[in-house]
Amino acid sequence: MLSVADVLRMPAVRSADPEVLAGADLLDQPVRWVHTTELADIGPLLRGGDLVLTTGIALPDHTEGLARFASSLAESGAAGLLVELGRRWSALPQELVAHCEERGLPLVALRREVRFAAVAQAVGERLIADQLAELRAAERVHDTFTELSIGEAGPAEILAAAQRLSGSAVVLEDEQHRIVDYLVGPADDGFVEDWERRSRTVRTTGRTGWDPSTGWLVTRVGRPERGWGRLVIAAPAGASAGLTAVAERAAAALAMHRLHDRTRDGQTRRVHHELLAALLADPTDEETRRRVEIAGLPAGRQLVGVALRPPRPAQLDDLVAACLRAAEVTHAPLLASVFESEVRGLVALPPRADAVRFVDRWAREVAGRVPAVVAAGTPATGLASADRTLQEASQVLAALPALPTADAVGGVRRLEDVHVRGLLTLLADDPRVAAFVDRELSALRAEPELFRTLRALVEHPGSKAAAAAALHVSRPVLYDRIAKIERLLSVSLDDAEVRTSLHVALLAEEV
Repeated sequence: MLSVADVLRMPAVRSADPEVLAGADLLDQPVRWVHTTELADIGPLLRGGDLVLTTGIALPDHTEGLARFASSLAESGAAGLLVELGRRWSALPQELVAHCEERGLPLVALRREVRFAAVAQAVGERLIADQLAELRAAERVHDTFTELSIGEAGPAEILAAAQRLSGSAVVLEDEQHRIVDYLVGPADDGFVEDWERRSRTVRTTGRTGWDPSTGWLVTRVGRPERGWGRLVIAAPAGASAGLTAVAERAAAALAMHRLHDRTRDGQTRRVHHELLAALLADPTDEETRRRVEIAGLPAGRQLVGVALRPPRPAQLDDLVAACLRAAEVTHAPLLASVFESEVRGLVALPPRADAVRFVDRWAREVAGRVPAVVAAGTPATGLASADRTLQEASQVLAALPALPTADAVGGVRRLEDVHVRGLLTLLADDPRVAAFVDRELSALRAEPELFRTLRALVEHPGSKAAAAAALHVSRPVLYDRIAKIERLLSVSLDDAEVRTSLHVALLAEEV
C-alpha cells in the first residue's frame, strides 16, 4: 500500500519542501486517495485512508474550531493533513499542531507553493498503478493454481508454485505438526529446525492467520472438520493481501488434489478389496480370474503378495494411495486395499523380472510418501497361488515390530528375515504353543524382575556383562538373579537346550 511517507517522497510533493509537524511516527499509514478541500467540515465526507490537501483559507481561527477540525479528520480515519503555507498562514498554529499530535493525525506543512492538481494526479496514478499490479499479481496467482488444479498436480508442484510466487520458504505439515514436504531458499537456513515443537505453539483463528512471534503465515488445508494439515509460508515482515492469496489458493489446490485422489481411487479401492478378498477365499475361481485381468493384472505375470503397516491407523488410506502411486511409477500393476490394521496388495511383475529388486524398488517409492513396515511373500507364478503369497506376506508382517524404524522404512522383510519368530507367528493361535509357553514361564510370572532378567540373558547370550548393562545392575546382582531363576525353574541356564527352550517361549509370548 502507498503510505504517507511514500507521498512525501514523490517529486511533486518534495518540490513543496514538506515539513512533518505532527504524527511523525505514523507516516506508514496507507493512503487510499487524495482530497483537495477548503471546507472545515469535510471530516464526515471522508473515507479511511484519505489524504487531505488544503491551504487552510476556510479553517477556523480559534482553538476550539481547530480542535474540532483535527478530531473530525482523525475520526474519519484520514491518512494525514497537508497544509500549504502562504495563503492563510506563514506558520501553522501551534494549537492545530498539538491537536493533530494528540489525535494521531500526521500533519505536514508545505513551505512552498504547489499545484494541488499535480499532487492529486501523481498520487492517483501511483495508486492506480499499484492496484493494477495487485490485480495482475492476483490474476497470476489465480491462473497458476487453477491450471495446477485442473491438471491434478501433486503437492510437490503446488508447493513449488507457492514458493515461486511468494519468494519465501513453504512448508506443508500434517495434523500432528510433522513436515510432509517443504521448500526453502538459501536465505532460509534453519527454517525447519525443531519444527514440531515450534509449530505446536502457533495457534491462529479462522482459515488463515499470521503469527508475529514466528513470522509465519499459516492457512488450513481442507475444511475444519476434515482438515488434515496446514500450509506455512515464511512472512517475517507480515502478511500482505497478495501473500495471503498465494497461501489460500495453494491450500485450496492441495485440498483439491486430495479430493481428486479420493474420488479417483474410491471405486478402484472398492474393486481391489473385493478381488483380494475373493483371491484369499478361492484363487482358482474362473470369474475371479477374469475380473482380476480386467482390473489390470495380466495373465502370465509373477505375483508377489505384500503387506504394509503405517505408524498410525489413520494413515491406512494414505498408504493405499501411496501403493497405487508407486505402482504407476514402477509400471507394476497392483491390487491394494485395507484389511483391518494393515494394507494388503498383490503386485504383478514381468515374468523374467528380479522379484526381490523389483519389489524393493516399489517399497522405496511407497516409503517416500508414507513410512511403513513392508513385508513380501514368495513370488507366485499364477493366480492359483495368489492366496499363498498374500497370506505369507501378512504372516511376515505380523512377526515384525509394530512401528517402522529408520532402517525398516523402505526395506522389505520376507519369510527368511523373521526366522523362528515367523514360525511362531504362524502357530500363535495353536493351544499347544500356549501350553508350552505356560509350562516354561509360569514359575516366573509372579517375579517380574526375574522375568526381565531372563529376557536380557537370552537377548545377550554371549555376554553376561552386556545383560547386566541392559538391566542397569552389577554383575554380582545378575549372578544372584540367575541363581534364583535356576532354583525356580529347576534347570541350569548353562544348558544350551534349556536356554533355547526359554528363548522360544519368550518369543512365542511376545508374538
